[in-house]
Amino acid sequence: MKRTSMLLMSVMLLLSMLLAACGGGKSGTSEPAPGGETKPTETAQPEEEKDFPPTSLRVFSTFGGTDAAREAFKSVLDEFTAAHPNVKIDNDTMSANDDGFRTKVNTDMNSGNEPDLLFYFIGADAEGFVNAGKVVPLNEIVDGDAEWKNGFIPDALELAKQKDGNIYAAPLTGYYEGLFVNKKIFEENGLELPTDWDKLTTAVKTLSAKGIIPLSVPFDQSHYLIEHTILSAAGQAGQSKGLLDGIDPNWEKAYTAMKELYDLGAFPKDAATIDLSMSGNYYSEGLAAMTLEGSWAVGGWNEDTRNNSTVIPFPTVPGGAGTGNEIIGGFGSGFYLSKATYDDAGKKDAAIALLKHLTSPASIQKIASANGGTPAADVEVTGLAQVALDGFSMAAKADAIVAPVDSKVSQETFGNLRANVQPVVEGKKTPTQAIEEAKKTEDDNKK
Repeated sequence: MKRTSMLLMSVMLLLSMLLAACGGGKSGTSEPAPGGETKPTETAQPEEEKDFPPTSLRVFSTFGGTDAAREAFKSVLDEFTAAHPNVKIDNDTMSANDDGFRTKVNTDMNSGNEPDLLFYFIGADAEGFVNAGKVVPLNEIVDGDAEWKNGFIPDALELAKQKDGNIYAAPLTGYYEGLFVNKKIFEENGLELPTDWDKLTTAVKTLSAKGIIPLSVPFDQSHYLIEHTILSAAGQAGQSKGLLDGIDPNWEKAYTAMKELYDLGAFPKDAATIDLSMSGNYYSEGLAAMTLEGSWAVGGWNEDTRNNSTVIPFPTVPGGAGTGNEIIGGFGSGFYLSKATYDDAGKKDAAIALLKHLTSPASIQKIASANGGTPAADVEVTGLAQVALDGFSMAAKADAIVAPVDSKVSQETFGNLRANVQPVVEGKKTPTQAIEEAKKTEDDNKK
């Protein structure tokens, strides 16, 4: 499969970070923090040291709950308010694992209560408020500040563009997703890493028989299970085209594969009632041998699990079009600037200065060091756990790095895909019925 130049740039970045993680740093030094994270000794400084009129800014993000970068993000905000005491910041957060955050964002955006700065997804999730003019295109602001613009790697800005070609969200860190495996559990049970479907199903049968959860995922918040099985079954081309132009039969194979895993005892017995947090806790506590997650999850696991984990691409499902070496990843989130804030003379300058500070190379390094994400700036992230380095290596060697399927379909369609996981695996619906329902939802949503 030919890669795009954009993908090659991503791979070059990931390779450079992998080498940096194994070697030394630049002029700044860092010291290991508990849990394998890195605590940079240099402090991010706001780009503009100037006084602003007294004002209050609300920043909404997903750096809340148990997010590994929660404290790092708070410290970045504190740096700004220390330099600008006239600016008060309302650090409004929710966990990304709480589906309510999407509802909150949409409600705020539709009711005129939008935050001054919003950290949210890029792509289909943002189309509604982008098309409604609720946020400002950042192109002119980026082009007008060479230092800020040059602090980003070009690939990050390119991947931040919406369909209209404009940049509305300033990226912070990227991510990769994959099949995380507890190597210790596999070794103790004489199992090979699940690099193909046969090895995966062998592991599931062996572990399930011994009372070990093979693959910890929930049914309701089944984001990662859907993403990986559809990419594995449909391949990059089949996944990326979504559902508007017809149904790719390989999407049905993804749901068939989920049912096969369920029938073999792959999932937690309470998968129908747990959420992503509990699912992650099973893996963190060593009760599960595998989980499907993103790079951000690593920092939240206990030390023993983190030190014994690796991450690999999800294997190709039977008869699927995937290569077995395609992964979910990219720069899928960023900071949006509210149009109402931009038009408010009392807030505009302070909000732009805060936006630039939050996405400066020093701030990006601090956040990436905490959550293990791929930085949107050319900074070196050192001191990470081996599993994070494995993730960088996996991404560098991938045949393709693809945005998740929820960026290819509407939120309503993805909700429908999620809602049908449990009925399909329990045999109450067929995979064909599930995908046909999702197709109808997508068609209705686009009318």
